[in-house]
Amino acid sequence: MPRILSIDYGQKRTGIAVTDEMQIIASGLTTIPTHTLTDFLKDYFSKEKVEAVLIGEPKQMNGLPSQSASVINGFAKHFANLFPEIKIIRVDERFTSKMAFQTMIDSGLNKKQRQNKGLIDEISATILLQDYLSSKK
Repeated sequence: MPRILSIDYGQKRTGIAVTDEMQIIASGLTTIPTHTLTDFLKDYFSKEKVEAVLIGEPKQMNGLPSQSASVINGFAKHFANLFPEIKIIRVDERFTSKMAFQTMIDSGLNKKQRQNKGLIDEISATILLQDYLSSKK
């Protein structure tokens, strides 16, 4: 069975998570500089079969798009043009960064470790993906 990939897109860094081949468990894959994302995805897709990619949809508390929505929407369109064979699933990403930070606290990471923004991005992508998998059941 092909994997599902999750992307927590940011202007500087992008967190990436992926499912196992049975699409049961989401695991953090990496955080990379955003300017390297296209090359990373091309390489990853050449090695692994991926059926869908989750891309966060940033919203404000009132449900309207947040300030970063236009940048992420632009990335989603770019992705669709580059990889037309891969389904894009947009998911609400409200609170994922806060949930990721709380996960780091609950995991016992010290203050210095919790300041690693790349780790927060990777955990955020993992939370998006695990929530999606849970909602499919």
